[in-house]
Amino acid sequence: MCGILGSINLPFGEATLNTIYHRGPDSGSIESFDIGNNTVLLGHRRLAIVELTEAGYQPMTSIDQNFVIVFNGEIYNHLELRKKLPEISFKGNSDTETILYYLAKFGIKAVKDFNGIFSFCLLDKKNSKLYLVRDHFGVKPLYYLLEESNKLLFSSEIRPLRHYKGKLEIDKENVAELLKLRYNPSPDTIYQGILKLRPGNILEYNLGSNTIDLYNFIDAISITKNYSFNKAVDKYGQLFEDAVKRQLMSDVEVGALLSGGIDSALVTYFAQKHSDSKIKTYTVGFEENEFANEIEDAQKSADFLKTDHHNIIISASNFKEIFEETCRIVEEPLGTTSILPMFYLNEAVSKDLKVVLTGQGADEPLGGYTRYKGEILADKYPSFMFQLAKPIANYSKKEKWIRAAQSLSIKNDIKRWESIYSLFTDLEIRDLIDTIDEKSFERIAYYYNLLNCKEKRGVEGMMAVDLRMNLADDLLMYTDKVSMNFTIETRVPMLDTELIRFLESLPYEYKIGEGETKKIHKFFAKEVLPAEIINRPKKGFMSPTEKWFRGDLGEYYVQMIKESDSSYFELFNKKAVLDIFEQHKKGFNREKQIFTLLSIYYLFNE
Repeated sequence: MCGILGSINLPFGEATLNTIYHRGPDSGSIESFDIGNNTVLLGHRRLAIVELTEAGYQPMTSIDQNFVIVFNGEIYNHLELRKKLPEISFKGNSDTETILYYLAKFGIKAVKDFNGIFSFCLLDKKNSKLYLVRDHFGVKPLYYLLEESNKLLFSSEIRPLRHYKGKLEIDKENVAELLKLRYNPSPDTIYQGILKLRPGNILEYNLGSNTIDLYNFIDAISITKNYSFNKAVDKYGQLFEDAVKRQLMSDVEVGALLSGGIDSALVTYFAQKHSDSKIKTYTVGFEENEFANEIEDAQKSADFLKTDHHNIIISASNFKEIFEETCRIVEEPLGTTSILPMFYLNEAVSKDLKVVLTGQGADEPLGGYTRYKGEILADKYPSFMFQLAKPIANYSKKEKWIRAAQSLSIKNDIKRWESIYSLFTDLEIRDLIDTIDEKSFERIAYYYNLLNCKEKRGVEGMMAVDLRMNLADDLLMYTDKVSMNFTIETRVPMLDTELIRFLESLPYEYKIGEGETKKIHKFFAKEVLPAEIINRPKKGFMSPTEKWFRGDLGEYYVQMIKESDSSYFELFNKKAVLDIFEQHKKGFNREKQIFTLLSIYYLFNE
């Protein structure tokens, strides 16, 4: 695990590389390669987890000098891949060395064989090509900046690109997209010219012609009924255990993030089963006795699992102190309030460990969100029924009911999903920044077409899109940024490629049915976990910001905005921003909207 940095025809030095020092403090290096009229610089910061010796140092060059790689991530099946390379005498046990020779032998599209989390650059000196690659589900970020005169700069974070460019200009259209979706999906960022490589994509730069080609290695998976439900549960259980076992691959100690829910408990169960010693687990909670507080539930899970457990407690006062810092760390504004507890969780973990497993990534392939139940309803009932429900939903003042009633009456899949995802309405976005979002539909349509969603039922298509769009550039993005800020690698066994390939082939009834979500997941969990853990209500990993923004914390931000002369208000209408706070105070839950507006505000004031 590390941070990568590289460029074509754009010089950078240690100062630029060290803007991502936190991603890899164990070693760092920059190497230069002249290919035709181009100069390629590859830089790397290393966090040593697998192969702690110099045999794992990067940039790494093949013995024939034809290929060079800088790699960020882990390839959990790399020892299996080595069996296809009997002619290679490996220097060590590094997965970087494995994939360097694997790609040299089988070509760049062989990346689809990798089971892991990764972003990397491969330089093919013999054929004068440079490749940028991001993993199947976008666990590891990869940003790039393409300029005139054949200049390309790429990195694991925006920080080095900012170091080169200086002040970055805000893209107003992308702000509108952010306000709609609560994040910017790849390839967009809030900044002009700064792009993200999409999950499962390859950028190929031809150093001879100085041209770029973009393509993907994602296969659309067809729904089959090759397994009875009971057989599917057995198969799922074996794949799940194999995934956790694979992701214990490490030459350093591995721990786990443990919530009160089933996902992290199941991951932790198998991590403990296949570990030689008691693993360390961590939970974050709040002083307030809110529904979101999982401390007590997680402690009970830890007691059952017999782990070395640690609790971290935070309060509303912590929020104000650390909010601005998390905005700096994450680099891209988001409307996801769980960033704050994630900060404190990783801060605590960093005192003990370099690697943790999480239960993240379970809701999208297993149908864990309420919106998936809504999609099933949209398929069963005529749209006019949802039109009739709008007044009732508005009266409830509950955001998810209002959003459902507004969305489920829309027949077109992509437009309906866009409405379901919407954080702000088109009218609100226009009032806030005098711009209309025109990109969100296109971003959803890209995956809709790529994953052949037209041939799937609505809920199956939505889950497939969410797995590669929402998950990648919201939850996984901030998890990577926050954890790597504290020099921690976060692993996601639920996104094991073999496990996901199987799950996506199953009909949705195996995952959502009879009023239950994550059906196959829970049936398997009954074999190893007590009913108390399996049947706990879903709480989610969030902050009790709904309450805080109605109290003193909300008043603090209202006064801050009223008195501010920030350049933020050259883009945002101050009255429209304050109206969102007022709506929240009156009982409508606008916590995510407020969180998003404030995270953009802090970006303007860095």
